[in-house]
Amino acid sequence: MHSPSSTLSNEPTKLDIEHAVVEDDPRIWSNTKKTAILFIISGASMIAGLAVNIQNPANAQIQQQLHASSGDISLSLSMFILIQGNFPVIWSAISEIKGRKFVYLLSIALFIIGSAIVAVSRNIGLMISMRVVQAAGSSAVFAVGAATLADIYEPHQRGTMMGVYYSAPLLGPSLGPILGGALTQGLSWRAVFWFLCIWGGMIFFAFLFLFKDTFRKERSVTYQNVLNCRLREQQSSEANDESRDISKSKEDGENQTTSKDIEAQRTVIPASAIKDVELSMSDVNPFPAYLLIVSRKNNLLILIASGLTFAFSFSITYTCARTLSMYYDYDALKTGLVLLAYGVGCVSGSILGGRWSDRTLARLKAANGGVSFPEMRLESTKIAMLWVPLPLIGYAWVCQEQVNIAAVCVMLFLAGFLSIWIYTSTLAYIVDANTGRSSMAVAANSSFRGLFAFVAAEIAVPLQDTIGDGGLYTLWAGMMVVVQCMILLVLYKGRNWREISLEREKPKLNAKSG
Repeated sequence: MHSPSSTLSNEPTKLDIEHAVVEDDPRIWSNTKKTAILFIISGASMIAGLAVNIQNPANAQIQQQLHASSGDISLSLSMFILIQGNFPVIWSAISEIKGRKFVYLLSIALFIIGSAIVAVSRNIGLMISMRVVQAAGSSAVFAVGAATLADIYEPHQRGTMMGVYYSAPLLGPSLGPILGGALTQGLSWRAVFWFLCIWGGMIFFAFLFLFKDTFRKERSVTYQNVLNCRLREQQSSEANDESRDISKSKEDGENQTTSKDIEAQRTVIPASAIKDVELSMSDVNPFPAYLLIVSRKNNLLILIASGLTFAFSFSITYTCARTLSMYYDYDALKTGLVLLAYGVGCVSGSILGGRWSDRTLARLKAANGGVSFPEMRLESTKIAMLWVPLPLIGYAWVCQEQVNIAAVCVMLFLAGFLSIWIYTSTLAYIVDANTGRSSMAVAANSSFRGLFAFVAAEIAVPLQDTIGDGGLYTLWAGMMVVVQCMILLVLYKGRNWREISLEREKPKLNAKSG
């Protein structure tokens, strides 16, 4: 952290961009309004979780009626998770200009359209295409949802709220097969997608009538950077030589700041100036911001750890359904009920892990004289790290030896609980460590999740057939140890890496604003 003395006394007051003064500050809204927002975006995020898994019980019927191959079905699942993981980068950029509400409404409208066309599809090609549209529409909430929570909650509250928010999509792996199986058996596979269409419609109207936009331009680094360039262009075309000289002298003075925290040292452009300049989507290119986030060593390690954790979650629900069908002779509904153990474990770990994360941050902040930094939050993952490999190895061999289903349920619950306990803190860290870029940071997180899950979906079944559940999940236990080492590296080295990255980026930002 940096002392006030690092800023020159003759300069204007500089604020942490996250706490810039704004009109109708979402941080001071009532708890009732904040809880309503949390509830709405959690409902939207449940769409994303359900849409991935709800198709699985209907695959046999889809394959038969649409005359598709097993490869076509696999492609529909793999493409869905790949697009859902990577499209949030685009939504994040749009939200930085058009606001959160616009993105929610547009994305959910796309999801509804995609769901409706899938439900009436007569060939597998159209279905796969519309599943891609569905994936793009359902993906926005992954990035914009976490950014919305960053808009309305202070950092010390985010762990708990991220835990509550992220618990909703975690219900997808457990509730998806149950709902999909019941709808397919009771009606047809098309009913699955009409259900998603109806759910999407309910969420759309909730956003339309009950959601108030939380985005504030003054608190967005992306918007401020673009706005700086646009304002300077206007000034250069309108000002005379004397005014340009004065402007240059002021800029030279500003460049003398020695603060290490770039976001904290920036002078926030006031609302009055922002209202005078209209920005278009052509002003925002999401990829430099994405690459900036990924280029920071602390971010990259956490993003890889997050991607591997999600890939494990996707793999275990995918292969467990296959194991239960082949070796336990379970139908879709029974499989869904077993997977409910994993879903309940994930939800419990998300909520309790989030609370523990906030408690740990508060304790360490108090012990450090009231000063905190993002890496403190990762301390809360240590308690779960000790135990994560054990239920994974346990699951591996109770499935391999086809032990009583109760043992499978216990191992699924513990694996979900412990892995998501860790994931909740890493997600909150990504937001805290990228002040003013929370939406793009979470979009990058979603991108890594999608890429790793895509690979996991492609290799899970061949590995399961080759080395069995015993070998596959013993291998995953080893991978989770690697994940833990990455998180520990960021815990102990991340602050230094982050400050070095900020210093390295400062000349580029100065050149851009100059």
